[in-house]
Amino acid sequence: MTEPIVDEAPAIDFDLKSLPKVSLHDHLDGGLRPATIIELAEAVGHQLPSTDPVALGEWFRESADSGSLVRYLETFDHTVAVMQTHEGLVRVAKEFVEDLADDGVVYGEVRWAPEQHLQKGLTLDEAVEAVQEGLEAGVEAVSDSGREIQVGQLITAMRHADRGQEIAELAVRHRNKGAVGFDIAGAEDGFLPSRFRDAFTYLAQQNFPATVHAGEAAGLDSIQSALVDGRALRLGHGVRIAEDVTVEFDDDSESEDTVGLVTLGDLSSWIRDRGIALEICPSSNLQTGAIAAFGEDIESHPLDMLYQLGFNVTINTDNRLMSGVTLTDEFELLVETFDYDLDDLLELTLNAAEAAFLPLEEKEALVEYINDAYANLG
Repeated sequence: MTEPIVDEAPAIDFDLKSLPKVSLHDHLDGGLRPATIIELAEAVGHQLPSTDPVALGEWFRESADSGSLVRYLETFDHTVAVMQTHEGLVRVAKEFVEDLADDGVVYGEVRWAPEQHLQKGLTLDEAVEAVQEGLEAGVEAVSDSGREIQVGQLITAMRHADRGQEIAELAVRHRNKGAVGFDIAGAEDGFLPSRFRDAFTYLAQQNFPATVHAGEAAGLDSIQSALVDGRALRLGHGVRIAEDVTVEFDDDSESEDTVGLVTLGDLSSWIRDRGIALEICPSSNLQTGAIAAFGEDIESHPLDMLYQLGFNVTINTDNRLMSGVTLTDEFELLVETFDYDLDDLLELTLNAAEAAFLPLEEKEALVEYINDAYANLG
C-alpha cells in the first residue's frame, strides 16, 4: 500500500517529568545507580573502573556509546557482578522502582535474566523472589511518598544460552507472584528466536505473553522469527522493521513541502495492521548502531516515520545507566527533534499502556488515569 507522510507539529513548553509514563522496555541490570554499584562491588570484592560515582557513570555512558551492540553489552559485566546476592538484588530492584517513579512512570515492566544471577549460590526461584521483594519494597516506598506506581517482572532468557525451556517454566511458576511476561535478550545477530521455539510453544500453551528482542542488532529475519517462532505480542526495539518500508521522495516545485510516497512490505504491513507494539529506545538505538542503515543522528531515526504511518510505537529507555537517559529525556528528545506536542506524547503513552501485559480491567484503569492526567493539564 502507499500513502503520504505528514510531518509537522508545534513544539511544546511543558514540564515533561510530571507527565504519567509507561515503561515497557527497561533492563534491571541497566538501571543501577553508580553509587550503589560502588557499594555493592566493595561488599562482594568486585573491581570497578572507578570508585567515584560521577566518574563511574561517565565510564558507563562512554563505553556504551560506541556504535556496537557487542561493546554496549560488555558494560553489563560490572552491573551483573554486583547483583549476585539476595541483598544486592533486593536493593537494586527497590531503587529501580523509586527511580522510575521519580521519572513520572506509573506503570513499568522490569526485564532481567535470572540465569545471570546465580554465581553466589542463589537458585532461579530465589533470584526471582529477591527481585520481587525489592520491587514491592520500592512500590511501598513510592506509596509512602504520596505517589503510585505498578510494576511487573519480564523474566528473560539469554538467547546465546540453552536454558529457554527452564526459564519459560520459571516465568510461568511466578505468573501470579510478580511475573507478567517472558523475553529473550542478549546477542541477537546469529541467535534467532527459533532456537527457543519449544519454549515459546510451551508459553503459548500456558497462555503466558512474550515480548521478543528483535530488529535491533539483526534485521527482518529476526523480526519474522520473533513473530512466527516466538509468537511475540510485542517487539523489543523492532526498529529495523523500517527496512521493510520504502520511501520515494518527489519534490513538488510549487510547494516547500517534500512528500514521501511510502510502500510497506508484507512483514511491515502485518506488524502495523495488527498493532504489534514496537518497544523503541531512541538513545540506545543510536548507541548500539541499530539505526545505522538510516543515519548516525537522532534526526535519522525512523521512529517518526513509523509513528506517522500508524505503527504502534512506544518509547522506552532500554538501559538508563548506559544511555544516561530517563524516559523524560527521551520525550524531550522527541519534542526537540520531531516537534512532537502533548497529543503526540499522550498517544505514545497510551500505545504503551494498551500494550502492557496487564489484565483488561487494569489496563483500562491505567488508560483512564493517563487520559485524566493529560486532560487536567490545562
